Amino acid sequence: MSKMFLQELALSWLTWVFAMFMSVLKLGAPLRRRPQIPAPIPTTCPPPATAQTTPSILSPPAPAPAPARSSTSTSQNVTDFSLGPLATTLTPATTSTPSLLPLARSVYEAGALSSIRASDAPSFRRYVQQLAPYYALPSTILPPSSDGGRSKVTGLYLLLLLTEGEYSEFHSELESLGGVDTEGDAYLGYPIRLERWLMEGSYDRVWKAVSGRGKGEMMVPGEEFGVFSDTLTRQIRSEIASSSERAYPSLPLSSTKSLLFLDSEGDVVDFARARGWTVRDGTIYFPSADAAAQEAGEEAQQEKASQRVIDNALGYARQLETIV
Repeated sequence: MSKMFLQELALSWLTWVFAMFMSVLKLGAPLRRRPQIPAPIPTTCPPPATAQTTPSILSPPAPAPAPARSSTSTSQNVTDFSLGPLATTLTPATTSTPSLLPLARSVYEAGALSSIRASDAPSFRRYVQQLAPYYALPSTILPPSSDGGRSKVTGLYLLLLLTEGEYSEFHSELESLGGVDTEGDAYLGYPIRLERWLMEGSYDRVWKAVSGRGKGEMMVPGEEFGVFSDTLTRQIRSEIASSSERAYPSLPLSSTKSLLFLDSEGDVVDFARARGWTVRDGTIYFPSADAAAQEAGEEAQQEKASQRVIDNALGYARQLETIV
């Protein structure tokens, strides 16, 4: 009996030791775990939990995924970040910062000049419209720029109106300038002189000015103004061609070359074919002259026919008188 008692006692003691060992292992497990990196602190504080949405301690809800940003919103944020206070000054108002108005005006003027260099007339017109409120501000609020930006943009706008044949808009824009010395300004005087020469028919002066061969008042005032040279050259050639069709029945090729400011007689032939002129034996025959001659011949034939009818009627009247 004593032997069995000792065996049971030893078994109980081993069981108790094993249980104590397992409990020690359970208590020491958190100490041996790998330390976790704390989660980043959110930039914005979450809203306080209300009584209806009490968070659970055992199973906290998963955070909602952040909404995807579109490319439009991203570009808008970048623009706002880049411009800063200037973003609210691009359209002048009573709340605009006075110190930022010159910078905003310079941004629009640079965009207008870039549009002209790219030959983008619609974009240039939009920039001119956006610059109008700045140019309308009194000098006490927005002093004029020292580089003559307004004169340059306005001169280019006048030249654009001139090349597109918008003469009424051209003169309306001139009247809006008020007391500005337009003739003495290099940028404003250039399109004004071109318009005057076109109205006078001084096409040789216009051609010298737009081709860069002029001097003094005929000189192109800036690089951007040369963009309109080809358009103005085509315009004066068309005017000269229309006048020649009405004034002459025909012209030699050599005279037409000088008259149209062309470089060779081959260019004259190409221009004549594009206008529907007849080139024969070194001479250009205008179709309007042939049509006029044909019309004159038809009118002469009609007059002769009318005269015969009148003569016949008078003859019948005389015969009736003799019979009576």
